[in-house]
Amino acid sequence: MAYRPLADEIRPTSLDQVVGQRHILGPDGLLRRIIESGNIPNLVFYGPSGTGKTTVANLIAARTNRTLRRINATTGSLSDVKEVLAEVGTMMAPNGILLYLDEIQYFNKKQQQSLLEVIEKGDVTLIASTTENPYFYVYNAVLSRSSVFEFKPVEAADVLPAIDRGLERMAERLGAEYACEDGVREALASACGGDVRKALNAVELLMNSARREEGRLFLTLSDAQAAAQKSAMRYDREGDDHYDIASALMKSLRGSDPDAAVHYLARLLEAGDLITAIRRLLCSASEDIGLAYPMAVPIVKACVDSALQLGLPEAQLPLSEAAILLATWPKSNSACMAIGAAMADVRAGRTGAIPRELQNVHADSAGMEREQGYRYPHDFPRHWVRQQYLPTELLGRRYYQYGDNKTEQAARR
Repeated sequence: MAYRPLADEIRPTSLDQVVGQRHILGPDGLLRRIIESGNIPNLVFYGPSGTGKTTVANLIAARTNRTLRRINATTGSLSDVKEVLAEVGTMMAPNGILLYLDEIQYFNKKQQQSLLEVIEKGDVTLIASTTENPYFYVYNAVLSRSSVFEFKPVEAADVLPAIDRGLERMAERLGAEYACEDGVREALASACGGDVRKALNAVELLMNSARREEGRLFLTLSDAQAAAQKSAMRYDREGDDHYDIASALMKSLRGSDPDAAVHYLARLLEAGDLITAIRRLLCSASEDIGLAYPMAVPIVKACVDSALQLGLPEAQLPLSEAAILLATWPKSNSACMAIGAAMADVRAGRTGAIPRELQNVHADSAGMEREQGYRYPHDFPRHWVRQQYLPTELLGRRYYQYGDNKTEQAARR
């Protein structure tokens, strides 16, 4: 008999067996009520892999007695869509078609547009799934004709029932009883990162490789941890997770939380994304610390240079130092706000002529500064003299506001 993955073999056959997603599939969940009504609109399922999107699509097909057709947009084409649509109104699909379009974000605009006419008529009910934000990746006309439901990573406690079912099924497959060390089930559940499929893949690997003594399988905690190694990492350099983690790191630095900053830094480094970590740290030194402690820039730059010379895994040491320093240093965004306000004026055309005394004129190099009217600050006490620097049209404009930290207040004085 052909091999069948454990995750597919024990796929839920009822909504009650679906783990997690209580916010939409719980007793009073909106999606559950829609499914139970039997009147299924076009749907878009958005969320990470292994959270039940395909399972729920299968349950909907069974509930509505419609012919289920599945296309994976990563390998599918327009001809695949046309082939499915050609079945409408034939003996192949007497009750209509439920089209499950997996990873719809990989279909271009023309491919997605080809669905519009039939989903409007109701001959085809579309269930599209995506791991990316549908409001960025799904064509607006398709989105406006669909209801969007977000599938969230499954909590470790909710994964346990699926793991128990997987262990029992594997024991039946292998024809042996099994015994678990304390913590095995919990280790598998917590290491899967909210992806039930990953947890069941780890169960399958663990059971197939377990020591057998007198016909009994022994599952150890160390083997469970090895089987689930790195499963908790969700990361795609082009996906939402990438930007979410980078954003969380930056906001944790700004919010002066060193523990959170080191956590998100670790997630980037564990995924091997050294460059994103470095960019966020360098940016925070100027954007969030700024003039409250100007030495933050050279110190963080030194940490970054050390990290690049060391490479991973040792690079984690100077980068951790930089992250903790940035999170615990005083904060000021005065420089950030100043350049932002100035850029806004420039983009809006609020510039004006450069004052005559600031212009670069040939007379300057001939010792004729008086003709220009420029007053050389170093010729005056304390190396300062009052004169006009801003264009006349912008006189009185304030871009920079002194921060309330001691460094900027000293400069103000």
